Amino acid sequence: MTLLELKDVHTYYGNIHALKGISLSVEKGEIVTLIGSNGAGKSTTLRTISGLLTPRHGEILLDGQRIDHLPPHEIVARGVLQSPEGRRIFPRLTVRENLEMGAYQRRDADGVRRDMERVFALFPRLRERINQRGGTLSGGEQQMLAIGRALMGRPRVLLLDEPSMGLAPVLVEQIFDIIQEINQQGTTILLVEQNARLALSIAHRGYVLETGRITLSGEGKRLLDDPQVKAAYLGESGH
Repeated sequence: MTLLELKDVHTYYGNIHALKGISLSVEKGEIVTLIGSNGAGKSTTLRTISGLLTPRHGEILLDGQRIDHLPPHEIVARGVLQSPEGRRIFPRLTVRENLEMGAYQRRDADGVRRDMERVFALFPRLRERINQRGGTLSGGEQQMLAIGRALMGRPRVLLLDEPSMGLAPVLVEQIFDIIQEINQQGTTILLVEQNARLALSIAHRGYVLETGRITLSGEGKRLLDDPQVKAAYLGESGH
C-alpha cells in the first residue's frame, strides 16, 4: 500500500529550478533511500514533503490525500515528521524538554510517556542524559535526540536527513542499526544519506537523484550492484 507519493514535483528556490519533476513512492513499512551527490536535491525533496518549500507544480500525496498545499504544522499533524540535516535540536533545552517538544501537538499524556520510554529503549544514552542540555551533548547523542524527537510525534512517515553526517564510523553503524529497528517496529522511513553503501544496504528500495531528477531506481541491493552507482557513489570503478 502506497503511503507517500510524489508525482512530477517541481520545486524552486527563487528562480533556481531545484527539483525537476520528481516522482517517487514509499510503501507502508518500507525504508526507501534517496542517494545522490551534494546539491542533487535530496534535502530539497524532504523540505518539499515537509511543507517548508511549496512545489510550483506536481502533487504530494499521503494515503492518497494531497498534502502539498498544507502548512508544515498540518503535515506534522498528519504524521510526516523530519529529523533534519544538522540535527537542529534545541541547545538550551534538556533532553527531556527536547523530546517533549516533539510531542507538542499531542494531547494523549499516557501515549507520550510510553513513546518517551520507547525512545529511551532505543537510545539508552538519552535516558542517562535526560536532564542535560541538548547543546552539551556529543554529535552522536544530538543525532539520537533529533531522531528521538521526531519519533515523539508518532510518525507515519519518518524523514531522516543525513543521519550519519559528522559521526564517527562506530556511531554511524549504531545509528543505522537503530534506524532498522525503528522500521521493524512499524515506522515507514524515507532516508536521505551521503553514505550510499550503508543506506542501500538497509533500504528496501532506493532512488538516485542527479541535479533535481531521478535517474535510477530499484531495490536497494540491486542498486548496490549497479555499475553506474558503484562508479558514482561507492567509489568503485566499473571494472
